[in-house]
Amino acid sequence: MAAGGRSVACCAAVLLAAALLLSAPTATEAYDSLDPNGNITIKWDIMQWTPDGYVAVVTMFNYQQFRHIGAPGWQLGWTWAKKEVIWSMVGAQTTEQGDCSKFKGNTPHCCKKDPTIVDLLPGTPYNMQIANCCKAGVINTFNQDPANAAASFQISVGLAGTTNKTVKVPKNFTLKTPGPGYTCGRAIVGRPTKFFTSDGRRATQALMTWNVTCTYSQFLAQKTPSCCVSLSSFYNDTIVNCPTCSCGCQNPNGSNCVNEDSPNLQSAIDGPGKWTGQPLVQCTSHMCPIRIHWHVKLNYKEYWRVKITITNFNFRMNYTQWNLVAQHPNFDNITQLFSFNYKPLTPYGGGINDTAMFWGVKFYNDLLMQAGKLGNVQSELLLRKDSQTFTFEKGWAFPRRVYFNGDNCVMPSPENYPWLPNASPLTKQPLKLPLLVFWVVLATLLAYA
Repeated sequence: MAAGGRSVACCAAVLLAAALLLSAPTATEAYDSLDPNGNITIKWDIMQWTPDGYVAVVTMFNYQQFRHIGAPGWQLGWTWAKKEVIWSMVGAQTTEQGDCSKFKGNTPHCCKKDPTIVDLLPGTPYNMQIANCCKAGVINTFNQDPANAAASFQISVGLAGTTNKTVKVPKNFTLKTPGPGYTCGRAIVGRPTKFFTSDGRRATQALMTWNVTCTYSQFLAQKTPSCCVSLSSFYNDTIVNCPTCSCGCQNPNGSNCVNEDSPNLQSAIDGPGKWTGQPLVQCTSHMCPIRIHWHVKLNYKEYWRVKITITNFNFRMNYTQWNLVAQHPNFDNITQLFSFNYKPLTPYGGGINDTAMFWGVKFYNDLLMQAGKLGNVQSELLLRKDSQTFTFEKGWAFPRRVYFNGDNCVMPSPENYPWLPNASPLTKQPLKLPLLVFWVVLATLLAYA
């Protein structure tokens, strides 16, 4: 009995360990099959030595295809390896100075062991700027706006080493936007960065360079999704709404949402969550800040047309530089696009072109206004049919996946998609007139027989 009891206990322990292992978050949760190599790389270039440290230029490069950092912007943090201080900064600032009471005369910009850095605002005086700074923490994607896909600042560090052997790299890098979502690896010392003159005839290089890679996970970024998809078609009167509670459910007293005609709307917008970026959504069955509606609009002999509408239900957010990514097997035959920019994405290689990225036209609809009458943007796609694959059956005309600003949106269940009706002319040929007359005459003769 004792041996049997030990055996059972051992098996139970193994099963419990396996369950904990399977339920634990893993690094693969940050993997996105549509952007497998996407990341934000932080490059730290030491440009010159000072009597007690160095001056460095820190640059963040957004290598993600369709995920940008929007307002209210990035927050970069780390922990110093020794007792370093920040004497001064150009193009950014720390959120707190910390305790600098031990310094006499010149006071450092920041004395905290774990400083948090934020970008400066547009309009900052020129003597406080550096290239790629002062955009309120907004970093766009290379696909949309390559000129604004990086952010930089200059930092003067004191009480640090003054040679490559005595300098210690910071630890525990964090990147918030402003909430969680990014996980940063350790700093890795690499080859010094080279800088070329404008004519390309001379190159200088950094005295020392290290890199930090940060990857995004929607699982870490938010407890609930941030967008959902609804569907409709010309061949079915059914409108398939976003699944109920896609992004959360209404509280019984409605305290977590507000109606557009509420007299308390403005006071709710100005409430405690205004400065933290917390969404204030319109009361809906799905409770999502963003809804994407895909409507199969028209059918032609060689083409078909889709209308896409993006609606903002968030009263606290204007989405600047928004983007939409969708998957559909007919995206390899997009013929014409109205009022959106478009770029094909090929995450799988091998000639597979079923993923498209869309974003607004500058100064026309690149700004998605907050919830209300103006809180939507829309476009239409004209696609050429592929005779071997095209069909309206079994929901083929609807997207496989949809992302808004890099976050995967909740799709309706496939069994709820608008299906072809049984008597649709698309699936059944109409009865021809001569045959119809024949049956009417036959029925009449039988009646009098």
